Amino acid sequence: MLAYSFDWSVLWRQPYGEWMLHGIWYTLQIGFLAWILALTLGVAVGTLRVSNRAVLRFLGTAYVEFFRNIPFLVQLFFWYYAGPMLFGKTIQFEINSISGLNYYVAIVALGLYTASRVAEHVRAGFASIGQGQYQAVLSTGMTHFQMYRYVIVPLALRLIIPPLTTEFLTIFKNSSVAMTISVTETTFMSYKIDSETFHGLEATTGAMLVYLVLGMSIVKLMGLIENRFKVQGLISR
Repeated sequence: MLAYSFDWSVLWRQPYGEWMLHGIWYTLQIGFLAWILALTLGVAVGTLRVSNRAVLRFLGTAYVEFFRNIPFLVQLFFWYYAGPMLFGKTIQFEINSISGLNYYVAIVALGLYTASRVAEHVRAGFASIGQGQYQAVLSTGMTHFQMYRYVIVPLALRLIIPPLTTEFLTIFKNSSVAMTISVTETTFMSYKIDSETFHGLEATTGAMLVYLVLGMSIVKLMGLIENRFKVQGLISR
């Protein structure tokens, strides 16, 4: 049996340390930008899901069912490889010539996919608000749009911070799938270090620790936000 020679310095000596930092930076960028898209779109779609207009409810439901029920990897491949074909050959060529196209596709695909999950949490938040609350707001003279804008949506978001924490955490973990379209995030860089040094155990362990620290930091941050914005009497912890 061959003895394995450990070399943990591949995680910090040049150029491998720089590669790992580059991957971490890309992971943070993809995660945060995709989360902004997912949260914004998810709130909008979740609101459509509880609209009093059948057409809007149908649109919201169609979005959720489409994006939630197709694996993220399949969606990522579709938007990167097949998506440009939808616009014709001329525009397809221009799209494919965009520098960093895989990076932008990863952000958009991850944001669209996560938005469908966020929308369901938002819908659950609306459902947890009693009908008396809706009636009380409308009795003040507010329109339905004003009701959702100023009262219901802010209240629902405060109620669903715990499940949103899970989605926020998951979006960073799902960003690792972007390596399949050559986005140079943390997982991609760990495999690149492995291919150059043949120290895959150290490289992948380093990537695991990065995701662990990132995940724990997100949970801590969201815990602080939850304590700050929790609705007394409705969220016990």
